[in-house]
Amino acid sequence: MPKKLAGKVALVTGGSSGLGLATAQLFAIEGAKVFVTGRRKEELDSAADQIGHGVFGIQGDISNMSDLDHLYEQIKEKAGRLDVLFANAGGGEFAPLGKISEAHVDKWLGINVKGTLFTVQKALSLMPDGASIVLNGSMVSVKGLPAFGVYAATKAALRSFARTWSVDLRERKIRVNVVAPGTVVTSAYKTQLGLNDEQITHFVAQAATNTPLGRAGTPDEIAKAVLFLASDDSSFVNGIELFVDGGAAQI
Repeated sequence: MPKKLAGKVALVTGGSSGLGLATAQLFAIEGAKVFVTGRRKEELDSAADQIGHGVFGIQGDISNMSDLDHLYEQIKEKAGRLDVLFANAGGGEFAPLGKISEAHVDKWLGINVKGTLFTVQKALSLMPDGASIVLNGSMVSVKGLPAFGVYAATKAALRSFARTWSVDLRERKIRVNVVAPGTVVTSAYKTQLGLNDEQITHFVAQAATNTPLGRAGTPDEIAKAVLFLASDDSSFVNGIELFVDGGAAQI
């Protein structure tokens, strides 16, 4: 069967691990020339080796404007264009109302909102008409998860961006959609959220109880949804938020 991204040039930000790595791997298998970013060189190099298929790893932080400029200079030099952007990089930490610091707000709005905005805006000059942009949102943007208000708000902002940008880019026929994952365990549960193995097991069990499919998801399941939104399979899909959460946000 023909590959869904044959001849395409794709960028996955935050592609060193988790959902980003799974998606970059699938993009490469489906024929794309893939660029991935990450803040930590050792993890980025390991991810690039794991992905293979001639992937390009470019170290950088999406909240740093000079890093974004360097990223797109490299893509322009090596590929000349960008057909698919999966703006995946982001994260969060638990902080209940009453204990939210200014630093917490500045950090995560800077990465998730400002960083994503300029990741997209700076990419536009490389994107041909008919390109595809996928933003990584979250189920929690519409759910009330305790102590996760700032993170949830940043993901709600991305959903709003998709609506606006789909109109802003109408003349260029560039599609902008959001994938909204549910509970999917990645290394970020330890590195960002600070959960131990026992806490993660309890968190997943609780999530499974509140999910119609009765389980957590996998990175590969999210990657397949991103591929759908990135490829011509979704050629008449624009401005949506696609929940990939086992039904958790629907009940």
